[in-house]
Amino acid sequence: MKNRLTTLAVFLAMMVFPFAVHAQGKIGIININQAIASTGEGKKAIADLQKKYQPRQQELERLQKEMQGIQDQLSKQTPALSDEDQRRLTRDLEDKQKLFKRSTDDAQSDFSADRDEAVRRIGQKMVRIINDYAQQNGFTLVMDGAQVPIYYAAKDTVITDEIIKRYDAANPVSDAGASAKPAARPATSAPATKPK
Repeated sequence: MKNRLTTLAVFLAMMVFPFAVHAQGKIGIININQAIASTGEGKKAIADLQKKYQPRQQELERLQKEMQGIQDQLSKQTPALSDEDQRRLTRDLEDKQKLFKRSTDDAQSDFSADRDEAVRRIGQKMVRIINDYAQQNGFTLVMDGAQVPIYYAAKDTVITDEIIKRYDAANPVSDAGASAKPAARPATSAPATKPK
């Protein structure tokens, strides 16, 4: 049975091979996440997310300092503290640790959902631009170089910068958001994901 399947697979490959050789064309390589983040709209979305989540980040930092203060107090003043004070501080520390974990998880979840929505929204428009560009320039295939291992690609096959230019031309953003350099990602950020 295995030999029959192997024979059938080889036969089909031989039948398709001439068509595949004949249908060869240009292949384009793009890093879709880099392209999305590099557009004016992508830069503005990143800046808006950072601004939106900055108060939550500051609240988490405040909680972290409070926890550190309690830990310092427990470690430095343990001999001088009564048993009741030690229990109270330990209980307070545990409550703050639970609140910190819950707040961190919530912030990460909310940030990821907002980021994914921005990537999806921009990605849908970008795919249309990639399709138009590929058809206009004779590409038979455009691949995401960040998702598929590519060991060699000629420089003229990488179309990321051209797609960013075309995207920005088709989807202008006010200069205030587009020219703003994104600050460092907040601690609640997660790696960018591939648009769906």
